[in-house]
Order: sequence, then C-alpha cells, then structure tokens
Amino acid sequence: MAQELNANELNDLLDSLATTTTLTELAVLAGCLGLSYLVVRLLRGKQAPEGSVWFGHRIIDGVLFPVLALALAYAVRVVLAGSVKLAVFKLAVPILLSLVLIRLSVRVLGVTFPSSGWVRIIERSISWLAWGAVVLWVTGALPFVLDSMDEVSWKVGNAHITLRNIVEGTITAGLVMVIALWISAGIEKQLLRGSGDDLSIRKMAANLVRAGLLFIGLLLALSAVGIDLTALSVLGGALGVGLGFGLQKIAANYISGFVILAERSLRIGDMVKVDNFEGRITDIRTRYTVIRALNGRDAIVPNEMLITQRVENASLADTRVSMSTTVQVAYGTDVRALAPRIVAAIAKVPRVIDDPGPGCELANFAPDGLELSIGFWIADPELGQGSVRSQVNLVLLDLLNEAGVQIPYPQRVLHGPLTVETPKELP
Repeated sequence: MAQELNANELNDLLDSLATTTTLTELAVLAGCLGLSYLVVRLLRGKQAPEGSVWFGHRIIDGVLFPVLALALAYAVRVVLAGSVKLAVFKLAVPILLSLVLIRLSVRVLGVTFPSSGWVRIIERSISWLAWGAVVLWVTGALPFVLDSMDEVSWKVGNAHITLRNIVEGTITAGLVMVIALWISAGIEKQLLRGSGDDLSIRKMAANLVRAGLLFIGLLLALSAVGIDLTALSVLGGALGVGLGFGLQKIAANYISGFVILAERSLRIGDMVKVDNFEGRITDIRTRYTVIRALNGRDAIVPNEMLITQRVENASLADTRVSMSTTVQVAYGTDVRALAPRIVAAIAKVPRVIDDPGPGCELANFAPDGLELSIGFWIADPELGQGSVRSQVNLVLLDLLNEAGVQIPYPQRVLHGPLTVETPKELP
C-alpha cells in the first residue's frame, strides 16, 4: 500500500512538471536565485572576508546564498500554493534546504579545522546523506523509510530505542555540534582580533569559551540522541578514576596550559629556551605550546614541561637582549683612543639600540695581543642574532683597517734540534 502511494505521488509530480506552469515556476525560481545572488554580492563586497562562514569565495559556496534562496522560494511557495499546483517549488525547497545544511557543515568544519584531513570525509558523508534524504522526500518514500526504521528497535535497560531515534538523534546532535563550533569560532575570532600584550589572556578566554560551548553542545547532543543525562554522574566518576590513573599526564598538560595563560609567565611572541631548544612562541594551546626556532623548525612542547622544568624567557620583563663579540689588536695600540671610535661605529648598526648603548672594554692581555670585548643590545631577538653580530664584526673590521690597527696573528718561536760536537783527540 505504501509503495502504491509513493508511486502515485511520483506520478503526480511528473505530471505537474509537464504542465505549462512549469516554465513560469522556473522563471520565478531563477528570479529568486538571481535576487539572492545580488543581495549576497552587495553585502559581501568585492572580496569575501577571510574565514567567513556566511560568504564564500564564489558567493554561491557560502551559507547566506542558499539561506536567502530558501527563504524566497518558500515564501513564493506559500503565496502560490492556493492558486497554482506547484511542481518546481516542491522540488526546489527540499533541495535548497539540503544545500543549506551541506554549506553550513562544510564551511563551519573548514573554518574550525582548516588543515584536518578527516574533515573532507565528513563533508562527503554529509552531502550523500543530505541528497539521499532529498530523493526520499521528493519521491514520497521518506515516510515509508521512517516507518520501517521504527520497526527496528532495541531495549537498553528500561529505555526502548528504535533505529529512527538513533538516526534522528545523530543528525540533531551533529547539527547542534556544528552550530556550537560556529559560535565558538566566531567568538574566538573576535577575541583574537588585533594585537597587544593581552594576546595570551584573549587566547585563554577563547579556549575557555570554546570548551564551554562544546561541553554545552555535547550535553544537548546527548539529550537529542536520547541518552539520560543523569547517567553522566556515573560516567563522571569513571572518568575521574581514569584521569587519576591513565590520563593524569593529559590532564596535567591541560591544567598547565590554563596556568600558563593565567599567570602570563609565557606569552605569544616571547623568545624562550626550553630543553636546549630556543625559539619564539607562536601559539599556546590548552595541551601544548608551539615554539618556532629561527631556522624554521617548530617544537611542540607539552605544557607540563613548561611548568615543571626550567624555562629561559628572554622577553618576560624586557625584549632587549645583550650580545657581545671580541677582537684582538696588536700591543702598542692606543686603546683609550680606539674604544670611543668603536662605540660610535657600532652605534650606527641598524639593529643596535641606544639604550643601553654599546660599550668597549679591555678584557684580557692575550699572548698575541690586547683582547677587546665589545657589548651591545638589540630589541628584536626574534629576527635572529647571527646577522646583527656579523654586521657588528664587519663594522669593526672596516674601522680597524681604516685606522691602521693591526689584528695580530699567533706568533710562535721554533727552536731547531741541538747539535753536539764530538771533542777532537789530542795528538
């Protein structure tokens, strides 16, 4: 009986598409799509905002375009439902609704997890499910499929669960989680916008907001699936035991991440040295911290290590870093007259700062000459230290050559082997 009803509905739909009003419906639908495109283009401007869910790169691949098209198509369907037997809009509304769900999930997952490989698999799965639901809806087979799923049931404890409950709950849970990720991504983007010394605090707030929204979304998703939330008390106790035994390291890293962000002992942009690895902090996550060395390598350091071990922070109180180099001049050089010239020459190096200014000292009476120690400060250690030291050494070399000061070479005195003459015999 259900199959006969489905066949009748499909035949009625095909007969409606063969009428003369189909061309009129197609024209009205094209107008709805064109108006939606124009509105999105005017709202977006010439270039789409980076990481936007509403606007896509080609206008039609964002969420706003199918939403506007769906709203206009549904409004036209409601207006014309009593006067014209609609066929095109009967197909257009479920197709546009499916497109909205696909675009929403794809854009949100793409913005939230831009470099994850499994996002593409989820996108394809959502697309297949959405278009499959559209086919069942249009052909009228959806009620028959839902009734068949109601017949497949299980009894879990005192609860009676059907296959339809699981499918509908999973879809609802997925939609809730996508919306939670969308809201958290938008709030995180607003919190992290701009720059300043409070970037670490804003990063911590963004992590807390995301964790809170995902937790709320998870509770709503579990409730939508049909899981009794009172059972979470037992799950919480089991999770506490698991954290005490097997997950204590992971829990320690998460707690250490929030401690670092709250204390601001380490901030994004600081130059640090951890376990003989030196670099600049580029990101602080809840579980780990990313440190980028000057040679381009990235180190993922667990947050617990940053709490329990020694960390050298060159930017905690002041970004200025002291550097030094040495040079030897020949004995007899007028060091008192040469030192001010060295200081003045080094002060002209672009990255050398004036406060504190450079200095020159007689450090040692070396075997081959007088050893001068030249100290200077820089305020941008994240740009590297080897280049500025090279510039300072080149300036010193030019100055010594210009002043005629000799850089001594090692001098060694070599003695040949001793020769012993044998005494002559007396006659």
